[in-house]
Order: sequence, then structure tokens, then C-alpha cells
Amino acid sequence: MKGIAGNQSRGLPTGAQLICADNTGAKVVEIIQVLNFHTTARQYPTAGVGDMVIVSVKKGSPDMRKKVFPAVIIRQKMPFKRADGTVVQFEDNACVITTKTGETKGSEIKGPVAREATERWPRVAAISSIIV
Repeated sequence: MKGIAGNQSRGLPTGAQLICADNTGAKVVEIIQVLNFHTTARQYPTAGVGDMVIVSVKKGSPDMRKKVFPAVIIRQKMPFKRADGTVVQFEDNACVITTKTGETKGSEIKGPVAREATERWPRVAAISSIIV
């Protein structure tokens, strides 16, 4: 199956609210920017599983609220197709707060993590308990 890419649908536009699935203290975050998003002019920036985004913390502990962090998306509700033809869909949209280089801020991840995110970000794979 080498050389055949899956049809990666990007199901999270700018402004989407996600659940923060790690133990950093943030509960709900909002996407404010999608990093490395290159497309035609006037197209709305969207993100998918495995993409790094800049998020603003909306709900969480008082020291985390109203702060801006980079994050990696680990789950999305919109179905996406893998290279082998299977279609994957999760129950919620979730992310993990990281540094710019991909080091995770938390020490554990609640819930499953998509394989596309773990292949791209090894530190996310190291602390995830379930990889789907």
C-alpha cells in the first residue's frame, strides 16, 4: 500500500471548540489558527486528525484560562478514510496541548487516539493508552 494516500477529510474549522483530552487543566479549547495550512485563496482554514493548531483555553483551571497554546488534534467527529479503505469516526472532537516541537504538556491522554496522530507525533503516541 505504499504511495497510496488516504482521503483525509479536515472536519474542524477555525472557531471549533474541542475537548482537551490530557491532564493539563484545560477542559474546553477553541481553534484560533491552523498551522501549515496552504490552499487556494479565500478558503477557510480547517484542521484534521494529526494537525497542529493554535488553541485558546475557554474552560479549565484558572491558571490555564484565556491562554494560548499549540495543540495536536487526536480525534474528530467527521468520518475520514484511511489508505486501506476503512472509514474512521470518533464520538467527539479532542486535542492534546503540546509545545511547538510536539512535546506533550500533560502526562496522560483520556480516551482513544487516532493512528494518524500517533504516526506523526511520537510523544503523543508515547503517552496514549488506546490507539485506534
